[in-house]
Amino acid sequence: MNIENATAQMRKGALEFCILAIVSKKDCYASDIINTMKEKNLIVVEGTLYPLLTRQKNAGLLQYRWEESKQGPPRKYYALTEKGKDYLSELKGSWKELVDSVNSIIE
Repeated sequence: MNIENATAQMRKGALEFCILAIVSKKDCYASDIINTMKEKNLIVVEGTLYPLLTRQKNAGLLQYRWEESKQGPPRKYYALTEKGKDYLSELKGSWKELVDSVNSIIE
């Protein structure tokens, strides 16, 4: 078994949850999301992020708006919809349950 692959799979499973959690704190430009994830040692690249953002938008969890930028072209800022807020709340409960269960097994 490859530890890097196992670790990558665990992170991948939490990525969509983390994106929603980040956007729930404030409206975000894609680079803001990437930087926040990097600060928390959860590396994500644009090629992974944009399809996830599109999928979440298509599911009605996110919406976006364009804003003019002082440094180049307009930027797309993402925000949670009401459906996204409800979904995130449910995910938080499921996450806590999962973490508690795993911790009880590994401790």
